[in-house]
Amino acid sequence: MIWVGCCGLPEGLEKYAKRFKVLEINSTFYKLPKLETAERWREKVPEDFKFSVKCHQGVTHPIKSPTWRRSGLKPEELERLEGKVGFLRPTREVLNFWEKTLEVCKVLGAEICLIQLPRSFKESEENLQNLKEFFSKAKRDELKIALELRGWDLEAFGKICKELDLIQVTDPFLQMPSYIKDIVYFRLHGSYEKGRIDYKHKYSEKELKELKEKLEGLEAKDIYVMFNNVYMKEDALRFKELIGTA
Repeated sequence: MIWVGCCGLPEGLEKYAKRFKVLEINSTFYKLPKLETAERWREKVPEDFKFSVKCHQGVTHPIKSPTWRRSGLKPEELERLEGKVGFLRPTREVLNFWEKTLEVCKVLGAEICLIQLPRSFKESEENLQNLKEFFSKAKRDELKIALELRGWDLEAFGKICKELDLIQVTDPFLQMPSYIKDIVYFRLHGSYEKGRIDYKHKYSEKELKELKEKLEGLEAKDIYVMFNNVYMKEDALRFKELIGTA
């Protein structure tokens, strides 16, 4: 089954749920909602609507990341987290942010949680050790985890996902996954120029047809095609029409 949706909400949830059957919630990365808020989100959509959740930045991004400006935390609170969060460090603080993310996933009935590491999370022995130790300690409770690593060797990335039972997340226009079990999770960010992502890129008909061809050769139970560019709603709707699916 191919599921097409957006990374982040481009319009009201109820209106969105009439167009799509899957949504990756991105706001959870910056600030986790109250559980009552997550309950209201779940109530607004049909029973068969799928949520995936982007993991909170406390698990993935150090305090120096500019993304923390949108966390809603006071300067003194951020100062206390310095050196204790991000990069999958197996600290009490990181595991606490993970458990809070897991609670939101449960309320939403999410099947997948996306963990996206920043490009500054380099392919190093220290980071590899943190990664393995984090996943050995982090509870899952049947939740599937999709991992997005940027700048890592594709084959090494795939081996990590196989070893730790993770979904290897890639952008199909940059690279196809080297490891597939039963779920494929694509995030389409836009175009790439000189190592930088242009989120303002609008996919052409030719590119969408190329994407369709890339999916046809994949053997997986579920394939998620999640658009994350400025024109994500429009491009996702066009792709849905092209393949005639959910």
